[in-house]
Amino acid sequence: MTKQITGGSLAVVGFAAAIFQIFKSIIQIPVARVLDKTKSQNDDFYSMLFGSLIVGIVPFLYIFATESYHVYIIQAIYGIGAGFSIPPWFAIFSKHLDKLHENIEWSMESIGIGISGAVAAAVGGILAQKFGFNFVFIIGGIVAVFGALQQIRIFDDIKKKIGRVKPVPDRGPET
Repeated sequence: MTKQITGGSLAVVGFAAAIFQIFKSIIQIPVARVLDKTKSQNDDFYSMLFGSLIVGIVPFLYIFATESYHVYIIQAIYGIGAGFSIPPWFAIFSKHLDKLHENIEWSMESIGIGISGAVAAAVGGILAQKFGFNFVFIIGGIVAVFGALQQIRIFDDIKKKIGRVKPVPDRGPET
C-alpha cells in the first residue's frame, strides 16, 4: 500500500474500508425495496449478476491505483457492486432453503464463504510476497469475474421456486 499508493497509510486503509461499507449500506435498502416489488426472481438474478460483475472488476482497477483517492473511488465502486449483489443473493438463498433445515443451510453458506476467504487470504498473501500485488489483483479479478459468470448457471433453477409462502402462526405448546 505505501509503496504503490502515494500517501498510502493505515489511515487510508481504514477510510477505504469505511467508504466500502458506507456505499454498500446506502445502496442495499433501495435495491432491496425495488427487488421486493416484483414476484419474479429474474430481477433478483440480474441485480446479483450485475453487482457481482462490478465486484469482479474491482481487483483489476487496483492495478492502476497510484493515489489515495483512487483507492477511495475503487472502494466506492466495490460498495456499489456489493449493494447490488448482496440483497438478491440473500433473497434467492432464503427462498430456496429447505424447511426445518434453515440453520444448517445458512451455516453451510457461512462456512463456504469463510473457508473460501481464508484460502484466498493465505494464497493471496503468499502470491503477493512472491510475485507482487498486481499479480494477485489479476488472479483475484479473473476468479471474481469467473465466479460472477457462474451465477448464470443457476438462472433456470431460481425460476422453479414457487411464489411467496404464507406464514402460519404457531399454535402454542402442545398440551
